[in-house]
Amino acid sequence: MEPAVLGGKLASSLVAPLVKKLFVTGGPGAGLVDRPVRLARLVSFRGEQRTLGAREVRGLAGKLVADSLDSPGEPPFPRDESEAVGDALAARLLALGDLDMDDVQAVRLGHRELAARLRRQASDAGSGLSADAGHFLDSATEWACLHVLEFFTRRSTFVARTLVAQTRGQAELIAKVDELITRVPRPDARDTAFERRYLPYVAEQHNRITIYGIDLRDSPDRWPLEVAYLSLEATAEDEHPAFPGEYDEPERTVRLPAESALTAQGRVLLRGDAGSGKTTLVQWLAVSAAQHGDRIPYVLPLRTLIRAGALPSPAAFLTAVGCPLTPPEGWAERVLSAGRGLVLVDGLDEVPAADRNRTRDWLLALIRAFPGNRWLLTSRPTAVRADWLAAEGFRELALAPMRRDDVATFVRRWHAAAEAPEFEARLLDSLRTKRDLARLATNPLMCGLICALHRERRGYLPTGRKELYDAALTMLLARRDRERGMETVELSEEAQLELLQRLAYALVLSGRTEMAVDTAEGIVERTLPSVASAAGHGDAATVLRALVLRSGLLRQPGEDALDFVHRTFQDYLGARYAVEEGHLDVLAGHAGDTQWEDVIRMAVAHARPGERAVLLRRLLAADAPRLTLLALACLEHATALDPAVRAEVEARAGALIPPGSTQDARALAEAGPLVLELLPGPEGLTEAEAHGVTVTASLLAEQEPGGALAVLRRFREHTALQVRRQLVGTWDRFDAREYALEVLDHLDRTRLYLSCTTPAQRAALAEMRPGPWERLAFHGPHPVSGILGAVDPGTVGALNLVDNPEVGDLAELSAFPFLRSLYLTRCDAARGLGGLAGVPLEELLIITGTADLSELAELGSLTLLSLTPRLPGRRLTDAVPRSAPLEFLYLGGAAVDGTGLRGLSHWRSLRRLSLAPDAALDAEDWAEITRLPRLTELFLDASLFPDRLGPMPILPGLRELNLPALEGDEDVSVVAARVPGVRRVVLQTAPGARFDPAPYRALFPDAEVTLVEH
Repeated sequence: MEPAVLGGKLASSLVAPLVKKLFVTGGPGAGLVDRPVRLARLVSFRGEQRTLGAREVRGLAGKLVADSLDSPGEPPFPRDESEAVGDALAARLLALGDLDMDDVQAVRLGHRELAARLRRQASDAGSGLSADAGHFLDSATEWACLHVLEFFTRRSTFVARTLVAQTRGQAELIAKVDELITRVPRPDARDTAFERRYLPYVAEQHNRITIYGIDLRDSPDRWPLEVAYLSLEATAEDEHPAFPGEYDEPERTVRLPAESALTAQGRVLLRGDAGSGKTTLVQWLAVSAAQHGDRIPYVLPLRTLIRAGALPSPAAFLTAVGCPLTPPEGWAERVLSAGRGLVLVDGLDEVPAADRNRTRDWLLALIRAFPGNRWLLTSRPTAVRADWLAAEGFRELALAPMRRDDVATFVRRWHAAAEAPEFEARLLDSLRTKRDLARLATNPLMCGLICALHRERRGYLPTGRKELYDAALTMLLARRDRERGMETVELSEEAQLELLQRLAYALVLSGRTEMAVDTAEGIVERTLPSVASAAGHGDAATVLRALVLRSGLLRQPGEDALDFVHRTFQDYLGARYAVEEGHLDVLAGHAGDTQWEDVIRMAVAHARPGERAVLLRRLLAADAPRLTLLALACLEHATALDPAVRAEVEARAGALIPPGSTQDARALAEAGPLVLELLPGPEGLTEAEAHGVTVTASLLAEQEPGGALAVLRRFREHTALQVRRQLVGTWDRFDAREYALEVLDHLDRTRLYLSCTTPAQRAALAEMRPGPWERLAFHGPHPVSGILGAVDPGTVGALNLVDNPEVGDLAELSAFPFLRSLYLTRCDAARGLGGLAGVPLEELLIITGTADLSELAELGSLTLLSLTPRLPGRRLTDAVPRSAPLEFLYLGGAAVDGTGLRGLSHWRSLRRLSLAPDAALDAEDWAEITRLPRLTELFLDASLFPDRLGPMPILPGLRELNLPALEGDEDVSVVAARVPGVRRVVLQTAPGARFDPAPYRALFPDAEVTLVEH
């Protein structure tokens, strides 16, 4: 509640009219008696002179509460509690007539004690209210009592004579309390006041970024985030477990705007290459949250935090990042305890490997102590293993390389911001026609450098990554100070490079990306005697300050900290120094550390041919697949190399190609687009190898779409189901129409599941040759009319609609005359199941919260039914079609909240039953199950253990038991004793959970126990 809210909400203008109506205006006590008067005779809702009833008093109290909520400022309590607060206040006011005292005694008690008597008299009033609503009710009661006592002192001549002094005191007290309430805020009001300062600070602090190349000459070096920010995409492999009865959809890649990464998932590990925009995304999320006010953002750069030793507790978040604002004591914990936080932890890869487990423990301790908040952790792709945080519910996303459209948008914005439109069209043409240049323009950092170099060199652009960095460094190191008249140290480009590369190498060796200023000064001091051109320009501190001001490569994120503007420059310069000093053994010795990958690649680029051969042979000598692939990736930068060494690298890599598994394929893709030239097939490959090749090519599609498409096109006639499923599942990575016509349209569609996510894909579907797909899925808001226009309705037998608010009246789907299977997932507006009565539906799955099931009973041909919405009626037979020959039934969520399993035994054809209800099972439910004569397979969701399983009886007819969503710590021993005839047990893990199935196998010694990990 805000400062002064209470005073504003309960000011005299609201309370006084209420009190006036509660008492009679004539009769005893109106100046005609000389004795005190009993309260029961004064109130207007008692006795013969009653003018109000209890109903009218409740109305008056309700009006006061409503006026308080509607007055300007923050509401004093949640609006959905207004009726309860009004009733409680009325009950306390009505209790005035029950107090055994007179007006003089009431005045002597004082307003607080009188309010306490009313609270005790109406002790049940106000129970169950929230803290804010309870505080408002108590304050309103006291405020009303204060005005009641003032009324007494004014009405009775007896009281007026004897209590003149008290009358004056009461009036003064009212005025002072009015003033006090406006001046002394409650703790939550102090929080609100602080947040009104903190959120604008965050928005301003993070609302400007550097666009490389614009900070040249006389241009500003910081640009507004909303002008410079480019909405990139994140990708994830969609591997969600199928609901019981749901078609097992193959793995596919999901693309989503990076800034919406935390919308559907509260915990995200976002991976991205150097310069891909991870930190800029963190800034965008922080600024967006600060501007909208829906969450409190904390931006926590790990490279800054790790230098302090102990990672900060919430109370130290702001201090740790140098925020000058001081919050109220306990503010951060209150924010996180309420689940209002947006915690943005940036740069896991910038933490030394030895400190990453400590960082993980710190992060997980915060998450467990403060559930309900949103958490984002960013990292380079290979810093930690793929499942590093999967068990904690983190979804992994990868910041996708920029598409051609993204690059074009960036180039246009860059030139608009730099006020250099004359170079825009020429650069866009170069990016379209020069393959090597287009390959470099995959992230905002490289795009910015290319734009800047193109402008600086009046249209000339270098080729190759090393040449691009060389040119960029020349450009950045040669810039002039923009502040006129400022004394600066003039250092040559070579002198700056010598100093910078030593600083960079020191950081590379330490495994950090940030160093203390005094450490940097020490390095400069030791280097100055060997840099002749730097002599006479001052001491180490002066020269270092000049590097920060003039080089464009160093910055000071804090008063005592120094780092490079981007990790890419640190790795490039560190590699340059390592090669110059002949530290090939050091490079090879650190090859196993993923933080050194880019350093080694750039070292190969800097090295002479003989040095390259030595370094590559050292990588091969380790006989490690990742280092062999690293050597293969280094060939891209080895412009001159002993042919025998090149051949050896390619031969050793050939042992890894073709990949024999999905894991091998992912590892192979890390070597980069060069792999595409080495991928064989399909001739001579096993099915597993063919699948591995298509996975690798799919993963490289973002970096080299043309080359990846060329590989995948070769496999479009392949007959293996897993290969064909991979080709279908990677559609999202390519241009929708081109991929559909080049690959999808040539596939054997038997048992294939095709998913459309965009209007472009739906349009491309319409251009493909006619013929049935095993199942069609449409993800997102596709109107039914659009779906009908994209396919031949007469060929569609199975349809899956996901997250589709466009689906309303299901009668529209009757246009699919042979539809046998319909899955509706999170289609909350779906209604009118009766409109499908003429369709030969055999399978129906509805996984959503609000779908209308009132006409479900009309679908009499169903053999499979999966439901989570609440069924109408009191028995299953009231809603589920009685005549349906059901063989499989899934009841989850709220489905049986009103019916239980009453009537289940009507469907004697049931063979498989899956249960995941919100409500607990009881004896009556189990009795229904025991009366199913053909039931052989039972699914029991892990949420039923241990408290909601109920009194499970012995089920001798069961042969198969499925236990979905297990974490591994559930006690299922009671089930084992009840299913003596079970011969197969399937354990399905919860997403990310991993456990040893041995204890489960011991419980079912006569059954085959299978573990399925999700």
